[in-house]
Amino acid sequence: MIKRIFFPATLGFALLLSGGLQAQRKQAPRQFELKAESPKFWELFDQAATLQKMAGDFGFTEGPVWDEHGFLYVSDEEKNKIYRVFPDGRKEELLSLGDPDGSTFDRNHRLISTASVLRAIIAVEPDGQYHVLADKYEGKKFNSPNDVVLGPDGALYFTDPTLDLVKGEKQEIPFQGVYRLASDGTVRLLIRDLQQPNGLAFSPDGKRFYVDDTQQRDIHVYDAGANGNVTNGRLFGKEEGNGGVPDGMKVDVKGNLFVTGPSGIWVWDPEGHHIGTVVVPETPANLAWGDADYQTLYLTAKTSVYRLRTKTRGFVPGAASK
Repeated sequence: MIKRIFFPATLGFALLLSGGLQAQRKQAPRQFELKAESPKFWELFDQAATLQKMAGDFGFTEGPVWDEHGFLYVSDEEKNKIYRVFPDGRKEELLSLGDPDGSTFDRNHRLISTASVLRAIIAVEPDGQYHVLADKYEGKKFNSPNDVVLGPDGALYFTDPTLDLVKGEKQEIPFQGVYRLASDGTVRLLIRDLQQPNGLAFSPDGKRFYVDDTQQRDIHVYDAGANGNVTNGRLFGKEEGNGGVPDGMKVDVKGNLFVTGPSGIWVWDPEGHHIGTVVVPETPANLAWGDADYQTLYLTAKTSVYRLRTKTRGFVPGAASK
């Protein structure tokens, strides 16, 4: 997410982002639009598709995860809560927690969330109780874990930028990394050369690992090995413009990448071509596939949650075979 930036090292980026957001507020509200850059875009969306507002009156929404029982988990970073949000717009509080962010399910269908204030990765039980899975690397506290995904090997992969490092707290790890958390609690550093790593995803075949960098406004791709290592990092694409930055990302079963960015959701084909944009009224921070067929995109965008039917099926680790 990109709502607040506390660490002085990112002050210049914070001022730039703040200026962009202030300029955006002065503009007329955006209208929903499907903007194709390639005919491939219409293989994924119906030209008559409509964007529906599922729920509103949040502080700042993040961390959407669809539960097969028919609701969406949503983090509210300003109200410091995680909710269950139902298709009729009803909200049910699951727990109160300082600045919850990205979430996923692990291979045992436990809700896993990044807890910025705790500087930790946590597992959340259905009754709202939670426990810390990891909060340190080599004895040093994480910065502010931001997003997390289940890998093809059953491990959890997460980003640790300084975007939500609590004001007044010290950065103990001298870089912003990407890590692998094994089921035995072992934490392994995978990437340390990005400025502010944020959203992340694996390709459906598990051979590619994507990470975006909010500060650099770009997306990187790596070769993913069976042992959990990632190699051969290279630039996949850049998202230039105002009204949003690379943040949350998801892929569909065909390997297309859906990434938050300027004006809404940027859609990329597996070769790195920007094939179109879903323009959203409020700037989205994250997204998730949902409904029984995983053909609906759920978008967490500032104070609201939106949904959009597609013509493709989302790739959801742990649910792809269902």
